[in-house]
Amino acid sequence: MTRALSTVSENRIAVWAITPNGAALAARIASGFAQADVYLSDKPGMAAASAARFTCLADAVAERFHRCAGHVFVMAAGIVVRTIAPLMIHKTRDPAVVVVDDRGQFAVSLLSGHIGGANRLAEQVAAVIGAQPVITTATDANAVPAIDVLAMELGLKIENPQAIKTVNMALLTGSAVEVHDPWGVLTGRIPNAATFSGSGALIPARVFADDRISETPPGALVLRPPTLVAGIGCNRHTSAAEIRGLLFGTLHESGLAGASLKRLASIDLKANEPGLTALAQELGLPLEFFGRDEIGVVQDAVPTPSAAVEKHIGVKSVCEAAAILASRGGALIVPKRSSRNATVAIARINFTS
Repeated sequence: MTRALSTVSENRIAVWAITPNGAALAARIASGFAQADVYLSDKPGMAAASAARFTCLADAVAERFHRCAGHVFVMAAGIVVRTIAPLMIHKTRDPAVVVVDDRGQFAVSLLSGHIGGANRLAEQVAAVIGAQPVITTATDANAVPAIDVLAMELGLKIENPQAIKTVNMALLTGSAVEVHDPWGVLTGRIPNAATFSGSGALIPARVFADDRISETPPGALVLRPPTLVAGIGCNRHTSAAEIRGLLFGTLHESGLAGASLKRLASIDLKANEPGLTALAQELGLPLEFFGRDEIGVVQDAVPTPSAAVEKHIGVKSVCEAAAILASRGGALIVPKRSSRNATVAIARINFTS
């Protein structure tokens, strides 16, 4: 039976307050989320309940900032700006930050509105407490799609985020955007989309959405769709380093982007293999396992069956069969590659079916 182990961490929200009114609002906000923790100043008069207490806001926020998916601060925006400024890394890595005034009238998306999800979080907070969401990102204000939001919704990895602003400006002004999208992941999503010529002339905004590594014109926004799955077989106690080296060596030699990996897969006999589990956790990818009965359904379709594997495990293939099954009807595009103790095969998910 198919079994999947997800390595994606839970998306917790931290709610912060420094006044009695803010503490009451923080409790209301937290009640609207499945995973929310309240942090209150340890000053007298603050209702504690199950909330954690802090003495220094800056120190407490620094400790939690990048460990939470989002933060809601019930306090003045200036306090929040000074507190989080030293902690910010990049728009693709910072958590969502929302500021709520002490009376709960406004929920302001302050940081990581698109990729981090602060715009969405502001709307959710506003709905819980009956506030007005305040969204200031230009694409949202003008009701046009933003390429970084589309990428986030579709699970596309942004390879060069500095190119986001050029594409979003084209979307704002209604200009044409050249799109290279062979797997159709962006079909119908980008207004005024034009065929990707790669010439570099006339059209400054370009989007290149592909799992294949190739040269793109300067300035093109490169998006990596989650189109690839890796089937993996290994001997007992194979190290994560050996599996990783084989996996990324195979991808590189095949001209495929590692950022397009969607999941890893293997036979259920490897469910407790430390190296395989450690690699999935390191890459932040789900690890899916298939039983011998499931593998048996596709084993006659694999290009490189193994007599040794059949003798010891009872099936003709592990990595190729697991890749085919994990692709959900896709195609095996890289047959078995081997190292001393591991095997890897790559399949592509069929996004047009």
